[in-house]
Amino acid sequence: MTLSRTEQRIIHSRAENREYRIFVARPDVEPPPSGYPVIYLLDANSVFGTMAEAIRLQSRRPEKTGVVPAVIVGIGYDTEGPFSNARYYDFTMPVPSAELPQSPRGTEWPELGGADAFLNFIEEDLKPEIEREFNIDRSRQTIFGHSLGGLFVLHALFTRPETFQTYVAGSPSIHWGKRILLEEERQFASRLEKEHCSVGVLLAVGESEKDHHSHMNDNAKELAERLSVLASLGVRVRFHEFEGEGHVSVLPVLISRALRFASEGSPQLEVRS
Repeated sequence: MTLSRTEQRIIHSRAENREYRIFVARPDVEPPPSGYPVIYLLDANSVFGTMAEAIRLQSRRPEKTGVVPAVIVGIGYDTEGPFSNARYYDFTMPVPSAELPQSPRGTEWPELGGADAFLNFIEEDLKPEIEREFNIDRSRQTIFGHSLGGLFVLHALFTRPETFQTYVAGSPSIHWGKRILLEEERQFASRLEKEHCSVGVLLAVGESEKDHHSHMNDNAKELAERLSVLASLGVRVRFHEFEGEGHVSVLPVLISRALRFASEGSPQLEVRS
């Protein structure tokens, strides 16, 4: 089955010549005067279909659902599996080996530490291509990542908060290089004292993840509490723990919640009928 109004293409990063399979879902309505909102979705091989169908159904009546039409841009890899080991490089910061978690299989981790290069690819290669094809509202850009993808979302928020306006970090792997991420967070907070910023941050986990040795739920909740202190500086943060859900099963309900969070405050909710 082919999903309605979707397509795929291969794009290479100019700086490193890394290959990505890009999935795109087109709205079935004309763009508003300001352009379409856009959601950049990591690990697209595993969740693009879920998000594309969720927004196709829910954006039909935005005044009822709280979800407006948007372009979905999924960033994946040229594989038929749900994940590729290439994500370990793209989603992680350089971390000393002594600070890395132990591999569950007892083997060495794949190549790591390419988060900044990956963010450059999104900004310098992918976004311009999407914006040549669609009328995009650059003031309504969202990035969605889960697990290591959630870690990357937080890295992007803390180091280049101007790249998106909404950041969705599901079950973020904060325990990967936690010391480095905490330092990035500290510098982000200091920057807000000097520069205006207006961002929305959704942190979410599955209830069943609370027993994981990584302390994923506690790490995410504590981060949300720290970020909530920055509300007066332009940070809108929300934390949610989904009852009865685990690390993978949380994805469909998180996607639905993320679509509403990204649509909050949209003028389209007021003019559509």
